[in-house]
Amino acid sequence: MYYQFNQLYKIAMAHRYCLTLDLVDDETLIAGYEKYHEAIWPEIRKSIVDSGITSMEIYRFDVRLFMIMETDDSFSFEKKAAADAANVKVQEWETLMWKYQQPVKGALNGEKWVLMDKIFAL
Repeated sequence: MYYQFNQLYKIAMAHRYCLTLDLVDDETLIAGYEKYHEAIWPEIRKSIVDSGITSMEIYRFDVRLFMIMETDDSFSFEKKAAADAANVKVQEWETLMWKYQQPVKGALNGEKWVLMDKIFAL
């Protein structure tokens, strides 16, 4: 019973964000992008976890990527952006990934992952 309560409490405290991004429409580049994500750099994993992200999954259909990100209460997009800007290894990763990525229609100039609006919940 205690375990079940803890699991329910943990789920209740989580925040979920869904984001989208497109890949460059090139099968070789898409394969390269997926290869990098089979084993992300340890520094990237650390930056994700240290920011309060507790779970992250990325799905692909054709060139469209869909990210589901769950966070604890310590997470904020502003703090994550500031930490990433100060982290040389994250900047190296982001520069490398941009070779494979392209913004979705409606993204702001320089914006990569775009936060999606929830339109339905059951």
